[in-house]
Amino acid sequence: MWAMDYEKLLQRLRSKLGEEKPKSRTQRLELPQPQITWVGRKTIFRNFMEFPRIMRRDPNKVLMFLAKELATAASIDGERAIFIGLKDPQSFSTLLNRYMKEAVLCPVCNSPDTHIEKSKRLQFLVCEACGARSVPKIT
Repeated sequence: MWAMDYEKLLQRLRSKLGEEKPKSRTQRLELPQPQITWVGRKTIFRNFMEFPRIMRRDPNKVLMFLAKELATAASIDGERAIFIGLKDPQSFSTLLNRYMKEAVLCPVCNSPDTHIEKSKRLQFLVCEACGARSVPKIT
């Protein structure tokens, strides 16, 4: 008897609340689209400095990672980065997302609120949200 009344009340409550929408799982830290132009045989990454600022990482480390992965020479010129050779814009997006996953996001709680801490000769990725200390996959 009580179970039937409970089910009716529960059904009435659900009808008044409306349909429950599943929460969309979006990442709090969204990376912008890389703005790439080509001048002669050089690739200009016009909004390069936005990425280290958003990820809170050293621009030289991010540039070094991109240059190594693209197998080319690169330099920073103000807010932009210059790469030797013609590079695909999609490759920059892919590499920056990989850098984000491997060197910025906490492997325990997936929070982007991390920083690199040096202890003697070792580097640790320290999460400001959960306090986890781990070794970054990319240094």
